[in-house]
Amino acid sequence: MTESPAHTDLWPAPTATGAVDATVTVPGSKSVTNRALVLAALAAEPGWVRRPLRSRDTLLMAEALRAMGVGIEETVSSASADSEGEAWRVIPARLHGPATVDVGNAGTVMRFLPPVAALADGPIRFDGDPRSYERPLHGVIDALRALGARIDDNERGALPLTVHGGGALDGGPVEIDASSSSQFVSALLLSGPRFNQGVEVRHIGGVLPSMPHIRMTVDMLRMAGAQVDTPESGGEPDVWRVSPSALLGRDIVVEPDLSNAAPFLAAALVTGGKVTIPDWPEHTTQPGDALRDIFTAMGGSCELTEAGLTFTGTGRITGIDADLHEVGELSPVIAAVAALADSESVLRGIAHLRLHETDRLAALAKEINELGGDVTETEDGLHIRPRALHGGVFHTYEDHRLATAAAVIGLAVEGVQVENVATTAKTLPDFPALWTGMLGPVAGAAPAGRV
Repeated sequence: MTESPAHTDLWPAPTATGAVDATVTVPGSKSVTNRALVLAALAAEPGWVRRPLRSRDTLLMAEALRAMGVGIEETVSSASADSEGEAWRVIPARLHGPATVDVGNAGTVMRFLPPVAALADGPIRFDGDPRSYERPLHGVIDALRALGARIDDNERGALPLTVHGGGALDGGPVEIDASSSSQFVSALLLSGPRFNQGVEVRHIGGVLPSMPHIRMTVDMLRMAGAQVDTPESGGEPDVWRVSPSALLGRDIVVEPDLSNAAPFLAAALVTGGKVTIPDWPEHTTQPGDALRDIFTAMGGSCELTEAGLTFTGTGRITGIDADLHEVGELSPVIAAVAALADSESVLRGIAHLRLHETDRLAALAKEINELGGDVTETEDGLHIRPRALHGGVFHTYEDHRLATAAAVIGLAVEGVQVENVATTAKTLPDFPALWTGMLGPVAGAAPAGRV
């Protein structure tokens, strides 16, 4: 686990004196926004990305594409009731270097853009935060080399690196081990239509994590006019094929980020209250949609109506035994809720979280235990036994999902101080204001019996 840097800013996580009753409008999906930007940049005609998430990760993606020559104009659109608000007009151009891309610590930027850079004319250098150097990138680097790209990474299989774009890439079949990140598969598929021979990605490693994100990539490629063959459509297991073709400029309205809805729905569960998330889609590939079933199993109930998704807690939290390998990004908040439950929880299938923004398994175990919890790391997850918790500093390790998990614990435990809550700006801008706004009149001292 990367050590948490020293931060003097400590955010006192508000406790809840009663049941939450609120409607929370969650900003757009990071995963959809960044995929939409890449596909629009590679299209044969301009397109729109409406209601995009404006956060550190998405702004890094937009700036990276601009550095390679893509035009991205930010406007406020009111073309229809469905698309009011901010919109980004994406104007494709011939990709070129020299350019430098700052990936920050964004997995989508560091993995989705090297294949795009291989299509550019000239060198594109990729650099980022210190933690980005530790995150796996070998799947993308090795695959691009096999497909004909020239990459200088000093044989690290990680950042920093330079892609020496040749203006085109042959493409074709390639084998990769994507067991550490499904983004390796998505990265190759997104640019695949622009490769001369398309691309055939064959996964040859262990269990693929976060399959919903691959399905999201496939659906968005098809929306842009690409032909994609997948295991679900009758193809071989663990093989995805994208045919070479032009991509269409589309008008995409970004869904709310359902994974970022997790702490707010958790607030309903923890306080025995009610939270509504407007515009929750009836059908979606977002992993966050699994929250409906997971949190219901932990003691709540939900209803999807035209108003959105309304989740209601009962005031009792039940432990859960769950395989989260497809929805690993939800694990930090689920672990926080489990630490407040009245029975044990086992979270499985999430060994790959050790390679995320930080080692999330080690960080969750350490920080919850330092508040008096009893969390044990397993080979592929966490074993969480309920204990009476107390206040203290909850370190975040520059990880936005650890910060939101800490806020959930703070609802029921007085005196939790969240180190560097500003890291939530990575995907959820203005989280502290959204959080205190949700609590409203029930923000205050910890409720009796909960600490």
